[in-house]
Amino acid sequence: MMRIMLFLGTNLAILVLLGVVMSLLGLDTGSTTGLLVFAALFGMGGSFISLAMSKWIAKKSTRARVIDQPANQTEQWLLETVRRQAQHAGIGMPEVAIYESPSMNAFATGMKRDDALVAVSTGLLQNMNHDEAEAVLAHEVSHVANGDMVTMALIQGVLNTFVIFLSRMAANVINSVIAGEDEEGGLGFFGYIAVTIFLEIILGLFASMIVMWFSRRREFRADFGAAKLSGSQKMIDALRKLQAHHEPSKLPDQMAAFGIRPKQGGLTSLFRSHPPIEERIRALQSSGR
Repeated sequence: MMRIMLFLGTNLAILVLLGVVMSLLGLDTGSTTGLLVFAALFGMGGSFISLAMSKWIAKKSTRARVIDQPANQTEQWLLETVRRQAQHAGIGMPEVAIYESPSMNAFATGMKRDDALVAVSTGLLQNMNHDEAEAVLAHEVSHVANGDMVTMALIQGVLNTFVIFLSRMAANVINSVIAGEDEEGGLGFFGYIAVTIFLEIILGLFASMIVMWFSRRREFRADFGAAKLSGSQKMIDALRKLQAHHEPSKLPDQMAAFGIRPKQGGLTSLFRSHPPIEERIRALQSSGR
């Protein structure tokens, strides 16, 4: 119930903010141009604000500890490995962090290729040998080098824009059809909001399928990048180690797409951010890298 109320409250706030922003810009919210500008502001803006805050959110949500001065040999090895891989990948040295979790996982995030964050779980360090952990780090460094965080933000922002725009355009059409020649008829304020939210949910599901498709393609590319940086067999061994433990990702949703381990759940494979590990292993074996 609380989630529903929060969702409704958010949409009401957006509608109010819409009026303020459009008034300041001198645009008519009822026009197609005004609505498209509004959709782009919130669709693209929200996506890139999330990206800009991604490192801060990641550190807070996982309670990750950034390694400023290595306290032991493991931390020293982590820094040296990431530094070497970053140099080979042609990116700036990312921040390296460790977070407490029994799950074997790691993730990368950040708005810039030269100012990223690579974090690994204590579970991964405890259960993987150096070769396997090196491959996982190379996978995350490849995400950064490929600019995956920015690419995903762009895709999400464009799709958010169309979801916002099309849902309100469709709601306007429905409202006009119901009203007919009666200028005071139609859906009414709350009816319009309800229809808009319903359409956003439906269109949002289709948008999620597209985003997850790109996410799965991106995982294969990061695996190939890891094979180039650390060796194909090391990456295959790391994936097999993950496969053997049969545990889903415990990362928050915002970081799960950039983790090494798949996050289980979703109605079908269309909503999964990672391809099955078996497919990733076969792709590496057939690539000959």
